[in-house]
Amino acid sequence: MEKTGKIIVIVAPSGTGKSTLIQRLKKECPELLESVSYTTRQTREGEVDGQHYNFISEDKFLEMKGNDEFLEWAEVHGNYYGTSKSFVEKQLSEGKVLLFDLDVQGTDSFKNYFKEKARVIFIAPPSVETLQERLLGRGTETEESLKLRLSNALGELKRKDDFDYCVINDELERAYQELVSIVKGILG
Repeated sequence: MEKTGKIIVIVAPSGTGKSTLIQRLKKECPELLESVSYTTRQTREGEVDGQHYNFISEDKFLEMKGNDEFLEWAEVHGNYYGTSKSFVEKQLSEGKVLLFDLDVQGTDSFKNYFKEKARVIFIAPPSVETLQERLLGRGTETEESLKLRLSNALGELKRKDDFDYCVINDELERAYQELVSIVKGILG
């Protein structure tokens, strides 16, 4: 009998608290295996290569893309991101439950490829103003990158009702409990 895993995708604009929610979720649901994407962006303080992302050069990324090694890839905020096709297929064949942190473009690719096997949870901020405050509060954005992230976020927020679930992160604990409830429902 063939084992078939499950895919849970969490998608959200930058600054919605997605990373905080995912970190808590992984602690409570250790059966979730997080896929580690490849990226050409610079490492941020505290990030570990191979754990947070596989950090590679643009040349290496484009070589992998040319070899059709990515299930999905996108250029986001001037950097490339991609998900390894061989990694995902191997884990699914072993019956694993994979957790993905993707942008809207990548999520669309996953839904097109995996159909209903991919369950998507959109995390939304309570307002655009709150999102802007959160991005400014990070202290990691230049004025130019902040404008780009906000512009992208506005487009992504228009898609919030296009996915399987939508969690509004207006209050972290409430949003987290809603997210856990959804994930546990998907896990069965």
